[in-house]
Amino acid sequence: EQVEATIARAIARLNQPTTGSIKFDGQEVTALSGDALRSYRRSVQMVFQSPYDSLNPRMKVGDAIEEPLIRHGLSRDGKSPDRVRQLLDMVELPYDLRNRKPHELSGGQCQRVGIARALALSPRLLIADEITSALDVTIQAQILELLQKLQSQTRMAMIYITHNLGTVAEIADRVMVMY
Repeated sequence: EQVEATIARAIARLNQPTTGSIKFDGQEVTALSGDALRSYRRSVQMVFQSPYDSLNPRMKVGDAIEEPLIRHGLSRDGKSPDRVRQLLDMVELPYDLRNRKPHELSGGQCQRVGIARALALSPRLLIADEITSALDVTIQAQILELLQKLQSQTRMAMIYITHNLGTVAEIADRVMVMY
């Protein structure tokens, strides 16, 4: 695994670092547990590189988007059609896609579903790990434009990980190069 992906997974607390420190709002992230960790995970969401691998192939799109809401107790009896509609609209997908499964979607559509799922909890930080690398150039540009629009609308912070330096100029306010 590449170092930047490892760091991203540690920030999202998907992996526990063996050494070092991660601070978010002055809190040591690596020391969080219980309700504090649950709250942190709600504030920090991640969109992964492979759109197909990051979605459950047996789960309908609407259910995949709603799953974080259910897990965090934010969905009334597991049914939040208005929030699913809102999230699909935010990522510029039609509401009728909610009943499809990932194999029925294009890579760009799957990546938008992944973004919608990450936005479901209204995170303060979105980690986008190589999310355009598996997409063709036209779709890459659309996804970058969507990320910029969402960041502007929601005012969330974003960590955008990429090896494509051309896209960095379009999206980044600050850049860190890792070797």
